[in-house]
Amino acid sequence: MDKQDQNQSISGLSEKEAKEFHKIFVVSFIVFVAIAIIAHILAWQWRPWLPGPEGYAVAESAASAVSSFIASIA
Repeated sequence: MDKQDQNQSISGLSEKEAKEFHKIFVVSFIVFVAIAIIAHILAWQWRPWLPGPEGYAVAESAASAVSSFIASIA
């Protein structure tokens, strides 16, 4: 075995390449998690996953709005 084979990892990347890949991976993961958190906050504001004591009041008012709109155009 020569010296170059001993310094190479299982992945075949050099230490510098592995550190660069790790940096890109970590930054990409943080951006993905940030986007997911923002999406979950926006979805929660639109329709909470746990309804209040009145149920999904927004859905009921939307359904009545749609039915009144359909009645007005008919």
